[in-house]
Amino acid sequence: MEPHVETEQRILNAAGEVFAERGFRDATVREICARAGANLAAINYHFGDKAALYGRVLDQARCWSDEHDRPILDAAGTPQDRLELFIRGMLNKLFDKGRPSWHTRLMSREMVEPTAAFDGLVDCTIRPKFDLLRGIVADLLGPPAPDPEDDRVILSAASVIGQCLHHHHCRHVTHRLLPGALDAPDLIPKLTDHILRFSLAGIAGLRQPGTTGAGRAAGGDR
Repeated sequence: MEPHVETEQRILNAAGEVFAERGFRDATVREICARAGANLAAINYHFGDKAALYGRVLDQARCWSDEHDRPILDAAGTPQDRLELFIRGMLNKLFDKGRPSWHTRLMSREMVEPTAAFDGLVDCTIRPKFDLLRGIVADLLGPPAPDPEDDRVILSAASVIGQCLHHHHCRHVTHRLLPGALDAPDLIPKLTDHILRFSLAGIAGLRQPGTTGAGRAAGGDR
């Protein structure tokens, strides 16, 4: 690897860690360069400024995510098969130990503390997968499939994503409450099966508009 390319990559990796830990606003060029073993002028030379560096770092995380998700976006099969693939793919990505840990942390921070790069993250990376999941859920709620803007579709899709994110983002709490629960070698298959079956059962209960738990309870009291 050419020296300038190696320096650039060291800066990108160090910046990813610092941005993920501190956010764009509180991250400093000085700390990034110190971690990368580069002089302070290196960021201006290779990237222009801190904002441009942040954009490159976020792009690196997005590109990895998009490449990982390609099989999910291109998959065929029944709605149930595609939902299972979506869940398993999301869990595999979240728990992938071969991926720099700052990728997920940085993208999560961008969602909580948006910067100028937020629109690109949503439009290029998040929206395509959410639209795909809404289509899968709509198919499962049919026939006929409801409009993707139907509350049942949107809330069910968000529920699937929320279940996947919980097991990763709250893993430190889980380790404290249930030591070893996330260390099982078959963790991904077990979580995939549970989230799939739980979600399918919930979606089945929503097939007819107005059949919420509250609605059924109210009806049962009359």
